Amino acid sequence: MLDKDFFKTEPNNPVEDINESGSILNDFGRKIFKGDKVIWTVFIILCVISLIEIFSATSTIVYRQQNQWGPILRHAMFLIGGVGVILFIHNIPYRFFSSLIFVLLGAIVLLILTPFIGVSVNNADRWISFMGFTIQPSEIAKISLMGTIAFLLSKQNGVNDSTLFKWMIGLMIVVCGIIAMDNLSTAVLLFGVCFLLMFIGNVKILRLLKVAGAGIALVLLFILFLNIIPDSWTDKGPLNRMGTWQNRITHFGEAKELSEEEYYTITDENYQVAHAKIAISNGGVLGVFPGNSTERDFLPQAYSDFIYAIIIEEMGIIGGVFVLLLYVIILIRSGMIARKTEKLFPKYLVLGSAMMLSIQAFVNMAVAVNLIPVTGQPLPLISRGGTSTLITCAYFGLILSADRFGIGKKKEQMVSEENTIIDEEIINNEIIKEELKIPEIASDQNGLEKETVTDLEDKVEFEIYKV
Repeated sequence: MLDKDFFKTEPNNPVEDINESGSILNDFGRKIFKGDKVIWTVFIILCVISLIEIFSATSTIVYRQQNQWGPILRHAMFLIGGVGVILFIHNIPYRFFSSLIFVLLGAIVLLILTPFIGVSVNNADRWISFMGFTIQPSEIAKISLMGTIAFLLSKQNGVNDSTLFKWMIGLMIVVCGIIAMDNLSTAVLLFGVCFLLMFIGNVKILRLLKVAGAGIALVLLFILFLNIIPDSWTDKGPLNRMGTWQNRITHFGEAKELSEEEYYTITDENYQVAHAKIAISNGGVLGVFPGNSTERDFLPQAYSDFIYAIIIEEMGIIGGVFVLLLYVIILIRSGMIARKTEKLFPKYLVLGSAMMLSIQAFVNMAVAVNLIPVTGQPLPLISRGGTSTLITCAYFGLILSADRFGIGKKKEQMVSEENTIIDEEIINNEIIKEELKIPEIASDQNGLEKETVTDLEDKVEFEIYKV
């Protein structure tokens, strides 16, 4: 058997080097990856799932480009860039994110310019090309509007509530109205998250009810307009997107009224939804395992809008539920972070970021299982994307920044205060002991008699009486 003391006294002991290197790695990891460990864990798991599923679901792109590694390397580079975004943002104190209002102004300008200088992808003018890169201004507008609403909510003091409410509603209407012209689902999602954030931010219920009533009336009028608008108006021109919305709403509502033969017939109108259902059916409980799916070759957006259907096909219902729970964990954990945060701005910033991530994920999943009409919302961090992936990582960075600087100082202050109290108690006890000259009780090895506890108590009472 080996002598344990040998490794302590031997100068060439390799165990110490291993322990030192391990501690160095641990210290390096703690210095770099700061913030809530649960959020970091969920982020890493989502990245792993994303790499596996994107590698499998981009078969159509691989066939078209004749490059097996091109799509996955592109996605991996954006994920690495996203990690850099998180590391950059989570080291910035949350108070600097109040400047997101200036980013919002720039995003509004880009949104206005997109129909004129933007590029069309999948019959939608949502991107701007810049030096070979495509930027999606709506994603920038989402995070900047959410941060601006969080900042304005934190500045309510009972006197300026009415003014701030008008500013918030005005910004929401302007930004969401511009986005809605080409991306209605994103506009509705953004407006809904900001509305929920206002509800959490103690905006008066009566004001919110007025906004909700106006929104419901506007939605009903919009649906009525889609039903009466002539088809010739939506064939081309600025109303072309209305034709897409009309088809999605109409076919989703008529699906339950179709006969059995019509229901199982795949047409151009139900092509995506039908193959998504087939993918979910093929998956079963355990799935066919990554790389073995068949519907990835039929779904046009298997790597984006309908990637959740591919996840269920390859990982089964168990995998689909697991991915769903990851976004639920983000929502719950962010709520716990917000509850511990002292300041209002980081509290609202965390909640807004978590709701944006989780609600968008729930919408994507609902589309994949045909609970709601097709919206075109990607699955955050898992779907293939450029700007959307980086902005999604920025939401994680905001959550981690608020966790670090919102409650980190509070924890350090509490620990320092506790240590100060303990030190003061020790000093006071020593002073009292010196003044009263209390003898210590020790064991006598020679059998000599020492003062008993009763004698000690009597002496203390006598000294107190003299004082």
